[in-house]
Amino acid sequence: MLVRMTTNADEPQPRPRRRAPAGAAVLREDVTEAIRAAVFEELAAVGYARMSIEGIARRAGVGKTAVYRRWRSKLHLVLDLVSAIAVQGLPAPDTGSLESDLRLLYEVSSRALRHPVASQILPDLQAEAARNPDIAEALQKALREGQDGVAKGIVTAAQARGELRAGIDQALALDLISGPLYWRSVVIRSPKLPKGYLTALTGATTAALKAL
Repeated sequence: MLVRMTTNADEPQPRPRRRAPAGAAVLREDVTEAIRAAVFEELAAVGYARMSIEGIARRAGVGKTAVYRRWRSKLHLVLDLVSAIAVQGLPAPDTGSLESDLRLLYEVSSRALRHPVASQILPDLQAEAARNPDIAEALQKALREGQDGVAKGIVTAAQARGELRAGIDQALALDLISGPLYWRSVVIRSPKLPKGYLTALTGATTAALKAL
């Protein structure tokens, strides 16, 4: 486009248009979501330590400026992402019985934890959490508000139905519900769950909760 470089000072000049605020123009939700998706892919591919804003921007198909306008650093980006996951959480089962609620929770959690992206990201973030207190705090909050929030809902509903007694140790109950599957899927990273594992886990957890 050609731009007129000279003007006649005696001629009235048009008033410049007021530009919209930059933030309103660039912080498009579709771009933000593209960046978030790129973070998952980049974390799974190279890990947190090697992850870079340049790599994220390249995967998202945007410039680095688009990323920096939303987050100050890759740390803030990952912390925001982990916090968002905590808010979304898992769907709370409501089947009408403790055992059925647990089975549905384990089926959904197992698929989520064994997803190729999640199975790469979670161990890496756990390792980074040992070195970075900010990541440790965000990850603990995400797990507590996500998985534990759903588990607490299952226990509360079972108590209301009379399947569990009112005074059980809530913290121990949440450990019993959430611990075994997370241990096998994320900590020791079993390549495949044994046949009938979720059924056996559901029965054992149900019996353990009723024994509290």
